[in-house]
Amino acid sequence: MSRRTPRFIQAHQPDSHDEREAAIAGLRRTPAEASPKYFYDRLGSHLFDAITELPEYYPTRTEAAIFAAHGAAMASCVGGGAVFVDLGAGNCAKAARLLPLLDPARYIAVDISADYLQDSLLQLQREHPALDIVGIGMDFSTSPALPAGVIPSDARPVFFYPGSSIGNFTPAAAESFLAGVRAQAAGGGLLIGVDLVKPRTVLEAAYDDALGVTAAFNLNLLRHMNRLVGTDFDPTAWRHVALFNEAESRIEMHLEARRPLAVRWAGGERSFAAGERLHTENSYKYTTGSFDALLQRAGFHHNRCWISPDRWFAVFWAQA
Repeated sequence: MSRRTPRFIQAHQPDSHDEREAAIAGLRRTPAEASPKYFYDRLGSHLFDAITELPEYYPTRTEAAIFAAHGAAMASCVGGGAVFVDLGAGNCAKAARLLPLLDPARYIAVDISADYLQDSLLQLQREHPALDIVGIGMDFSTSPALPAGVIPSDARPVFFYPGSSIGNFTPAAAESFLAGVRAQAAGGGLLIGVDLVKPRTVLEAAYDDALGVTAAFNLNLLRHMNRLVGTDFDPTAWRHVALFNEAESRIEMHLEARRPLAVRWAGGERSFAAGERLHTENSYKYTTGSFDALLQRAGFHHNRCWISPDRWFAVFWAQA
């Protein structure tokens, strides 16, 4: 059996002027904001992998149980021979469990953390030596549009977005993002994980674990911004805060200043009072009905849903 080598396309330029200006604009807002894409440098990606192993973090194991129980039914909906596009692929572990069932013609892994993704693809290629593998380093949070030619014109694209990452978008932005996926998925569809509304105690523990791994993940965002934006954040001057905003149906993650401080960058600075927060992430929680309606507004149809027995998590197949 011939062994392929993963191809890699670097479509994301992390030191671009526009990105730096957008990050600074977020710091100047009231309240201040930082994009969750800054979680995912190499260290941040490893920290997130550790989060998925924590007892408090139910989404990964609950979603995995859905895939294990219903993978054959999902494969029947998806069909073989598709181009399988894994958005936010990370270590590719979730897709790897489905590849034997789906038997895709090509696997395209997309992630903002390019170095981490390349390491993961090398391991995946060893496990699937004949599979056509393409990696794309890009920030798809602004647009899911892939580089031209990556999906062959005669292909049937199937997008994969597990882990409830769609919750990081506001509902309006999620609709726009999903419409952008739909525009590229003609003849195929979308397999997507969705976190459902559940008790506050369960939600807040999942984002503020006893070991402090999620806190380290959140604080690492500051180190990453220092490198990419030129800020001078001192992570020891901040603490992790996670809370459920019931009115907005979302978990919010913040970093809270432990004392009065100033954050500086070339050409500017921002002062923070003690207790003032930097908003780093939202994670919206849906009902099955509200998410089905969102998919329909984005242009998908013939949606099917598999739900965990505790009704904490769902996986949707949405046909384009």
